[in-house]
Amino acid sequence: MSLKQRDVDRNLEQTKSHLQSNHAIHHQTKKNLVQQPVTRFALLLLGTAAAILGIYAIARNFSWWQLPYAPAVAAPTEAVQASLPPNTNTNFVTAVVDRVGPAVVRIDAARTVTNRLPDTLNDPFFRDFFGSQSPMQPGRRTVRGAGSGFIISPNGRILTNAHVIDGADTVTVRLRDGRSFEGKVLGADPVTDVAVVQIQAQQLPTVQFGNSQQLQPGQWAIAIGNPLGLDNTVTTGIVSATGRSSSDVGIPDKRVSFIQTDAAINPGNSGGPLLNQQGEVIGMNTAIIGGAQGLGFAIPIQTAQRIADQLVARGKVEHAFLGIQMLTLTPEVKKEIENDPNSWLNVNEDRGVLVVRVVPESPADKAGLRVGDVIHKLNGQSVAEADAIRQAVENSTIGKDIRLELRRQGRTLNLAVRPGAFPTAQAE
Repeated sequence: MSLKQRDVDRNLEQTKSHLQSNHAIHHQTKKNLVQQPVTRFALLLLGTAAAILGIYAIARNFSWWQLPYAPAVAAPTEAVQASLPPNTNTNFVTAVVDRVGPAVVRIDAARTVTNRLPDTLNDPFFRDFFGSQSPMQPGRRTVRGAGSGFIISPNGRILTNAHVIDGADTVTVRLRDGRSFEGKVLGADPVTDVAVVQIQAQQLPTVQFGNSQQLQPGQWAIAIGNPLGLDNTVTTGIVSATGRSSSDVGIPDKRVSFIQTDAAINPGNSGGPLLNQQGEVIGMNTAIIGGAQGLGFAIPIQTAQRIADQLVARGKVEHAFLGIQMLTLTPEVKKEIENDPNSWLNVNEDRGVLVVRVVPESPADKAGLRVGDVIHKLNGQSVAEADAIRQAVENSTIGKDIRLELRRQGRTLNLAVRPGAFPTAQAE
């Protein structure tokens, strides 16, 4: 083989070798291009799985409040855990109802009413005309009513309203646990609408008394009772006002300075407790204004307690009595009196307490009070409202003088009035 031929063959071999090398490189490059996305996707899946496993491990071993941005909270001690309510949804109203509810009772009162024939129908002519088909037959019927009350002593003493048991022949007390007892009325005072009922039972749940003299508008109020026959009903609201006079409420014959609340009160709530957020009794629900909403009234518990103690001790309450009707005098009231053509009052004062009636033979009449007198001071203290005098008389002692300073036709007079006992007939 010639030298030239060898050179040609060598060149052919080198060319072939380069072509094979290039083919191998191309094949590897193509393979890498195909495998690269698969590898990236696999790495992505591997990273995601690792992140999920890491989060799961953290969640099993740590709480959110133990992360660096919040301080760690130690687990409650056994003593703290024991004091926590078993139900996490419990609020203060639920706690009050659980504690006080068993001491709230239902009172069913029944009295027998006799129907009498009018005198006209007793005439022989009408008896002959109607015969046995008289439109009105004499007979008896039972009138029933229901109210509420609350137990104030473990041996079965119960506080309620006087009007709940008024005239009742039988009184039945039903506890929340379903037991029923015959109740005995120890005493009732229609002037303050307070009554005490006794049942024969022992170790009963009782309420705790709060302080009604320190109440402020805006404080929580919880009412428990049996409105309209719906036993164990709970309503909530606030103390809307204090010191509402009986004339403000529309029952001027009562001697009570009422608590006003917007907790829903309906017929049947009478005699039930009004509670504060600690579950203490601050009042006894007693009155509503018909046609209004959110206007309920309760007797302050301090007043109810004072009356109840006297009823238990003596069976009755003696209220101090002056024998006058009064009106709070303001410039507006004075103007109305002056513009009234039927008025016979001659008022020379702009402010004070105007006497509009004096009961004959009453302590006020005997002391010399006259219609048209304007009272400015009672026992040396200035008074500007009629209710202030009513409350002062209510808190006074029968037989102990009350000193009044008043104006009469431009003159200043000082009179001493000795209160007597409230006449029973008027109280009834």
